[in-house]
Amino acid sequence: MSRDPELKAKWELLVSSLSDRFSDGDPLDLDAIIYLVGLQELGKYHQKFQKDEKVNLMHVGICRVLEPYGFYAFDFVDDQGWPHYQVVKPLPPLKAGEQTLLMKEALVQYFQERDFFED
Repeated sequence: MSRDPELKAKWELLVSSLSDRFSDGDPLDLDAIIYLVGLQELGKYHQKFQKDEKVNLMHVGICRVLEPYGFYAFDFVDDQGWPHYQVVKPLPPLKAGEQTLLMKEALVQYFQERDFFED
């Protein structure tokens, strides 16, 4: 991430803004932001979720942010409103740091598409 100062700056702004809004300023980690994306995609903001549903929300978040990279494609929304994705191509074998970088880049792109960084 240090190789791309613009990505680093946007990531820090994203974490700071979301942390202020959703965790009283305590810094959100990568998993928490993925969870928020899953929640956004599901659109059921005031519902309590069981542990397995929280894992499913993270899966939705991961699929959604990696969709533009060609790894997943939206398939359908089930009768309970949950989006489903199909694997288009498997993720390449990545080291932990590379996985983190890919997810941060994908999350920044997701929020850019929603004009999050606009003044």
